[in-house]
Amino acid sequence: MKAKNYLKYFFVILVLNFFLTQYSYSLENKIIIKIENEIVTTLDIENEINYLLALNPTFNSLKKERKKFIATNSLVKEKIKRIEILKYIEEINLDQNFLQTLIQDRYSRLNLKNKDEFINYLKTYDINIKTIENKISIEALWNQLIYQKYFSKVKIDRNDLEKEIEKVFKKGEKNYLLSEIVFEEKNKKKVEQKYLKIKNEIQNEGFENAALIYSVSESASVGGKLGWVKESSLNKIVIQSLSNLKINEITKPIFTMNRYIILKIDDIKFKEIKYDKDKELKNLIKFKTNEQLNQYSNIYFNKIKKNTKIHEF
Repeated sequence: MKAKNYLKYFFVILVLNFFLTQYSYSLENKIIIKIENEIVTTLDIENEINYLLALNPTFNSLKKERKKFIATNSLVKEKIKRIEILKYIEEINLDQNFLQTLIQDRYSRLNLKNKDEFINYLKTYDINIKTIENKISIEALWNQLIYQKYFSKVKIDRNDLEKEIEKVFKKGEKNYLLSEIVFEEKNKKKVEQKYLKIKNEIQNEGFENAALIYSVSESASVGGKLGWVKESSLNKIVIQSLSNLKINEITKPIFTMNRYIILKIDDIKFKEIKYDKDKELKNLIKFKTNEQLNQYSNIYFNKIKKNTKIHEF
């Protein structure tokens, strides 16, 4: 009789423990957003925070709620892109050679020597290399989709670009190490107000974190960093805005291609006047093309986002 009672109580405890475990897990990992048939959970948000922190260590200086806000927006954007990409292809699958090239670019930005170092680095943030590969693949396939849809609309005047190159190299090639924050504001009266808000964020949290919060550009995920940019690849308005600035100073909002951009000069250097005109022209055409395609990317994303069913729980 005692043995039967013992088994009965043991069974009750086991069942209670099971339900308590399930309840505890549900508290830890809730669905917070549904995007069409895709979901975003609290665990996804935590993983995204780790991902953003791995790419931008200064991200850790932000408050917890701000981190969650940025991570949530990042995931929603990624999910929307993924849904759109899968309308045109069967699965998220990038050419492996191209994928490895993009991964190399990613870990080189972190001053890591090889993929093995990158994998070990990611482990410290509890991130699997497969997660990175998936994110990079979505980003690359999205760019390919934009290229296919809008490349025919890209306008490049080779003669004007050749004149720009010749003019610049006569006095020496000036190079800027730049970072950017790109934002959209339809109401011109509110541009200054938004600029001051972003400027305040830069002063308090640093430019990289401000880029993560406010920038709609693809560069936001790496703190707005553009790398070294030749002056010859910039338009006249941008050159004028940068000309009187010192290192670590920022421009006021520059209106270009239906959006506003704030630039920060991280460094400046000059190169000797030795150049391959054809090579420089090729690089400049590539830069100008990417600039226009990025604008089309934002336009297309905003369009599909409006038609995407997003439900917050």
